[in-house]
Amino acid sequence: MKKDSEKSSKNKSKKSSVGKKILKIVGIILLIPILIVGGFLAWLTIKEYRPADVENVEVDTTEGKGEKLVSGTEFTVMSWNMGYAGLGDNMDFFMDGGSGETVTTIERQDVNIAGLTGMMAANNPDVLFLQEIDRNSDRTYNVDELFKVKGDLTTYENSMDPENVPYASTFAYNYNAEYVPYPVNDMIGHVESGVAVLSKYEIANAERVSLPCPFSWPVKTVNLKRCLLVNHVPVVDAEGNDTGKELVLINLHLEAYDDGEGKIAQTKALKKLMDEELNKGNYVIVGGDFNQTFSNVDSSMYPVKDGMWTPGSLDTEEFGSRWQCLMDNSTPTCRSLDQPYQGADQDNFQYYMIDGFIVSDNVKVESIETLDYYFAGSDHNPVLLKVSLGE
Repeated sequence: MKKDSEKSSKNKSKKSSVGKKILKIVGIILLIPILIVGGFLAWLTIKEYRPADVENVEVDTTEGKGEKLVSGTEFTVMSWNMGYAGLGDNMDFFMDGGSGETVTTIERQDVNIAGLTGMMAANNPDVLFLQEIDRNSDRTYNVDELFKVKGDLTTYENSMDPENVPYASTFAYNYNAEYVPYPVNDMIGHVESGVAVLSKYEIANAERVSLPCPFSWPVKTVNLKRCLLVNHVPVVDAEGNDTGKELVLINLHLEAYDDGEGKIAQTKALKKLMDEELNKGNYVIVGGDFNQTFSNVDSSMYPVKDGMWTPGSLDTEEFGSRWQCLMDNSTPTCRSLDQPYQGADQDNFQYYMIDGFIVSDNVKVESIETLDYYFAGSDHNPVLLKVSLGE
């Protein structure tokens, strides 16, 4: 009986040992993905883009310094969200209910950029506000799109008039993430993208002004860090004397996929900066993708359908009488990306009015026009503003 008892005890001990080993192995197997995810989050946190509230921005005068802006001169400003030259009429986008993210091919990206720059050159704006322009992103094959756009425009300029003043330029990051791990089926990966200003007039200096970020950790580590790209253009009189005033050009691309609070906070920060510059006696032109409709513009011809992304609403009365809030509703400025535009029922498509300008009252507005580009190379149409500065 004693031997049987000892044998039974040994068997129980062996079973217990085997059970512990199995639990240990299972624990290790379960721990591995936790460690991988934890390590990945730690890496993203360490690599997170953390810009200062205000940063100086380099003015690139490689193509030329630019001419002086004379008070009273009539000039044009074009604003265009390029959709990183990836959201042409053949694409949809996962955040709008579609499935796409990257450009279908690098050849299609080249076609998109050529079409975009061709449209820019045809209108020959004096100032360009560009949004969603990639510099070194996996989704756009690591092409420096700003370099390509400037090169294409310089070629166009030289072919038409070798004496034309080429564009000086500035750039600020709106999106700078080491790796974006979604959507799962086609991860965005590394992103360097932002807003750019190209000017035929001399840019004395420029700053990147950070806007409030509505996202918290860990989402903010891989999300956009939006900003205002503020450019200061000296203004001279007809004799070339300094007037002591500046034309302040502010390019922006406000929050899109937030609960609405982000856009509100960012708009308040924008208003504060605008008022500060106007109170200095400067001229101010703000342009870009507001991701909001203006309350003083009739957008009823583009109703938001059930289940579609809904833009915010900017109450223009809150800006006061010294600001002109401008959109041209004759043509939609943006289309939905729930499906490709090419081959769709375009009469019943979802369109939006979210791109425009806000201009100080010492700037005379001659005209504003949304140009119909048929969303060929981007999900946005360009908006062209013609103005002149008061004496």
